[in-house]
Amino acid sequence: MAVAPERGIRPPVASIDARFPTGEFRTMPSVLVVDDEAIVREVVAEYLRKDGFTVEIAADGPGALETFQNARPDLVLLDLMLPGIDGIEVCRRIRSQSNVPVIMVTAKSDETDTIIGLGVGADDYISKPFSPRELVARVKAVLRRAATPPPVEGDPLRFGALTIRPDRRQVEINGRGIDLTAREFDLLEFLARHHGQVFTRDELLDKVWDWAYASDGGTVTVHVRRLRQKIEADPERPRYIKTVWGAGYKFEP
Repeated sequence: MAVAPERGIRPPVASIDARFPTGEFRTMPSVLVVDDEAIVREVVAEYLRKDGFTVEIAADGPGALETFQNARPDLVLLDLMLPGIDGIEVCRRIRSQSNVPVIMVTAKSDETDTIIGLGVGADDYISKPFSPRELVARVKAVLRRAATPPPVEGDPLRFGALTIRPDRRQVEINGRGIDLTAREFDLLEFLARHHGQVFTRDELLDKVWDWAYASDGGTVTVHVRRLRQKIEADPERPRYIKTVWGAGYKFEP
């Protein structure tokens, strides 16, 4: 099925990365696809089903919440701009009752919307137009990471006012708990354990997101910005997470 790029989906690439073969999950998970554009729902659902996923669909916010309650999917692909209840509020309500992974799908280029989406609990985002095969690969990566408990190295990591407790997945500033999303914690812990080392955005996508097949450096940029807002006394002059211009990011102990 050919889909015009302006409707939100790029023509598919030639092949999917061989690291994501059909059948890698013992039981293929279910995905709830929420988008108000019928052509987007149909194409995404078709590609997911071809890869063995069970798919539920919804066209608006109220329908998304009702279907989520009834179907209890393993992952939600959630469009930002929805009639009835927008994607931000849908994500907030889902997150209030479940830790199911949510990938926000947005046609907007405004980074503010992405930051808000991640702030209410979305695990990641993808911008339209996108390749359906790339989206399927990203779904697999997010599900695989959600199903794999992160390795725990028990001793707290202390850097001045900042304390990272891997065993509890908690962060404190001067003893005060800081509320981080799962991905924000993963990124902070990774950088802190490798303090002083510079990582490009693509390297962080590979190490923290397990997205070796795709380059979406904006995801890293948004998460770094969110982290700075939460742990830095002055996010404009960060003490811990430094930008190395032309290279990437590093953690300063």
